[in-house]
Amino acid sequence: MNSPTTLLPARKKYRNLAQGVVEELSSRIRRSEFTPGDKLPPESAIMETYGVSRTVVREAISQLQAAGLVQTRHGIGTFVLEPPATGLGIGADSVVTVRDVLAILELRISMETEAAWLAASRRTDEQVARMGEALGEMQRALENGRTSVEADVRFHQLIAEATDNRYFVELLGQLGSAIIPRARLNTPGLGEDKPTDYLERVNREHEDIYKAILRRDPEAARAAMRTHLSNSRERLREAQQRLQDRPTA
Repeated sequence: MNSPTTLLPARKKYRNLAQGVVEELSSRIRRSEFTPGDKLPPESAIMETYGVSRTVVREAISQLQAAGLVQTRHGIGTFVLEPPATGLGIGADSVVTVRDVLAILELRISMETEAAWLAASRRTDEQVARMGEALGEMQRALENGRTSVEADVRFHQLIAEATDNRYFVELLGQLGSAIIPRARLNTPGLGEDKPTDYLERVNREHEDIYKAILRRDPEAARAAMRTHLSNSRERLREAQQRLQDRPTA
């Protein structure tokens, strides 16, 4: 459980102060930095971190309560609740077969190409810096022969956050690691290439997306994301076909 006195990182000043605090806290909850049952920092800590008044903090907490994200216990503190059900029926547990993963990739092509366009238009310097950190972690994992699924998921979630539209974040968060095909299936192992060659191509595709967002080029970001997800879909289709064509014993 997180410490009750954990401070949030200092962020930019917001025109709507209460909404800024809401966005920062809800973003950390969606990224599971604060998990169900965790106690949020006290009002005084949030006030100091964001340079806002007690009234602003209380308004922000009230909005989080209305969204079903937290519950305040008078005299004790404010605690994170279990996320409310969305009713979309596409949780990670429902993504099991190759067909399921292909269907999710089709959904992501529709959704994340536009998310990349918005991210290139709206991203902050801090957000793009964190994308770069996730890319660096993926590259180090490749060099050290480790899995990079967690960093891959974080990279896509950071793009969703940079849209400044919480519904992109919530939809990706609901899927979790299921958005990455190799997290559910041994995609590199089903292909003809070496796993390192497969991951190097994936990393290059991520880098193309990152560079477009870095230079604030929405059209290039959209195209790079479409290329990446379409390639992921085709790689999985080809791997599935090879698997089906293998002679049975």
